[in-house]
Amino acid sequence: MNTHLLNTKTLQSTLLCAGTAALLLAPVSSNGQSSDALIDKLVEKGILTVKEANQLREESDKGFTAAYAAKSGMSDWVSALKFNGDFRGRYEGFYRDDSSFVDRNRFRYRLRFGVTANMAENFEVGMRLASGDATASGGLIDPISANQTFDNNGANKGIYIDAAYAKWSPVNTPEWSGSLTFGKMDNPFVFSEMVFDSDYTPEGLASQWTYNLSPEQALKFNVGGFVLDEIGSSSRDPFLLGAQARWDAAWNQHLSSSIGLAGLVISGKDGLNGGTATSSSPVPDINVGNTRGPGGQLLNHFNPVIADAALVYMLESFPYYTGALPIRAGGEFMHNPGASDNNNAYAFGLTFGKAGKRKTWEVGYRWKVLESDAWYEELVDSDSGAFYASSFPNSNQRSGYRSGTNIRGHTFKAAYSPYDFLTLAATYYLFEAINEVPSGSGSSIGRLQLDASLKF
Repeated sequence: MNTHLLNTKTLQSTLLCAGTAALLLAPVSSNGQSSDALIDKLVEKGILTVKEANQLREESDKGFTAAYAAKSGMSDWVSALKFNGDFRGRYEGFYRDDSSFVDRNRFRYRLRFGVTANMAENFEVGMRLASGDATASGGLIDPISANQTFDNNGANKGIYIDAAYAKWSPVNTPEWSGSLTFGKMDNPFVFSEMVFDSDYTPEGLASQWTYNLSPEQALKFNVGGFVLDEIGSSSRDPFLLGAQARWDAAWNQHLSSSIGLAGLVISGKDGLNGGTATSSSPVPDINVGNTRGPGGQLLNHFNPVIADAALVYMLESFPYYTGALPIRAGGEFMHNPGASDNNNAYAFGLTFGKAGKRKTWEVGYRWKVLESDAWYEELVDSDSGAFYASSFPNSNQRSGYRSGTNIRGHTFKAAYSPYDFLTLAATYYLFEAINEVPSGSGSSIGRLQLDASLKF
């Protein structure tokens, strides 16, 4: 009998049994690291060949999956269960050079926790819970912010469903990859806050495809159809439809680029009207800026075309920065032919570095112009806004600071990550209204955000 083969199989069985026991008694991550280290050591000493080591790792993985499934009661078609989340604490201040304006200061937090199940046949199911303010009209939850304000004498706060989706990735070859997602999901389109607030999670159906032209270049296609509201008394529910094409290229180890072209359409816009000036929309009414009639109805259609481009240059090193430092310059332009005027938007900016990893930082500047009817007010960034001495025409929002469209101004940002899990940031927005209300009243206002974000 082959003594070496016998010893190897005996060793494999022993390791599998010991590994399974350790899995049930120790954290998952530490067990995976320790078993891999042991197998590597056995290869190093010549006890196992590389082929035998790879077979042992595969058997160990199968053994772990079976043991974990038996221990947790997880279905055998679930191959992995991942948890993730983040917490952000924020101080926020609003400042205006106006003796009649009272500076505002508040503290807020954002908490998100999610779980993803990877399943057989390339299926995935995910969900995420998040904090949020019930500040929208009708007590609805703000769809473009998961921030929660410290107020009401420490009253308990709510947790809501921020994402709930099923995803199938049927194509995964060296040339093509593709997926189909249904539910409430992270935005499948690649846009800045000029088009969609970063916290917005649309509900509907989306598909994403990538074709690799080469190892350095890829074409990406994103399409989606989303429900904006469901109206029981009407068959003309408002929907959001979109398609986007992108070309990402790495020209050498230092230079890369990204170019995108997209079209968006809101159908059934009349379903977004409440019919009265005191209730301009049955959906959460957070922002202002769109042109509305006396009854609060939207007067223009929204079918914008958006083009964007970015160039990134990587410096091999930079003082007080860990790793290669990226310098990114980019801009975008949006035109809405559904409106006859006030229908354009554009932005451009420059960023040095990228925070998020240990001892990395970033500093950046961005200029943005977003005219009133370039895009639907309730989808854009809720962090940049202007001061209105009087309420915006035919809107149910009162006077004061209001985010949305009809703004132009500057954004300054600096961030530093002392650890992989912690990022400290300061952002200052200085914006004004393009069309002041009333005219000549002055609308410039500063908004400062100081953030500490921890991810897990």
